[in-house]
Amino acid sequence: MSSVLVVGGTSGIGREFARVRAGRGDEVVVTGRDAHRAGTAAKETGAARGLALDLSRPKEIAAALAGVGRVDHLVIAGISRDENRVSDYDIEAALRLVTLKLVGYTEVVHALGPRLHDDSAVVLFGGQAKERPYPGATTVATVNAGVHGLVNTLAVELAPVRVNAVHPGVVGDSPYWAGKPEEVLAGLRARTPGGRLATMSDVVDAVDFLLRNRSVNAVELAVDGGWLLG
Repeated sequence: MSSVLVVGGTSGIGREFARVRAGRGDEVVVTGRDAHRAGTAAKETGAARGLALDLSRPKEIAAALAGVGRVDHLVIAGISRDENRVSDYDIEAALRLVTLKLVGYTEVVHALGPRLHDDSAVVLFGGQAKERPYPGATTVATVNAGVHGLVNTLAVELAPVRVNAVHPGVVGDSPYWAGKPEEVLAGLRARTPGGRLATMSDVVDAVDFLLRNRSVNAVELAVDGGWLLG
């Protein structure tokens, strides 16, 4: 049995990962911005408990994680959808997302440092907007590219703890994408060599691989069905 912490485990891929690992008998803790929602997600996924933690408020992270013990596997999946264009730049929204993903992710690792051990593994979530930005992706593309540098420096500083990242493309059955019009999804599928979009199960499997394989370190794994080739 492994001890697993999923930061951002109340919805989407983080929640599905927590459900899978709890189903295997691992001791899973999930976090979300809201205590009630985190507790509900824990009950519904089979996790041991849920904690309130807001990545965009990094000064509060250490206190939020004070009750967490030894961590074998750490997954930081918390994200925030953001549409921000240079032509109509929202500084407050940009500051929040940069803080959440770069400062918040780093502070989680910092706060948990004494509870990680030589065989621990960390997976950070980025995204393929860094490779194929779209109108409104100004901040999203920037912070996801920043995950690249964060993975490398953490892998060096935390060694022998392994640190990797997963960069999902369009995840067709995720809560965000599943509600999109079929013609939109069909157009996206047509841009992949295999004619299919990544699924939440695909991403969960990729995260699990990065955590389990002890020879994989400082790797950024794209899970997009070859979307960038389209």
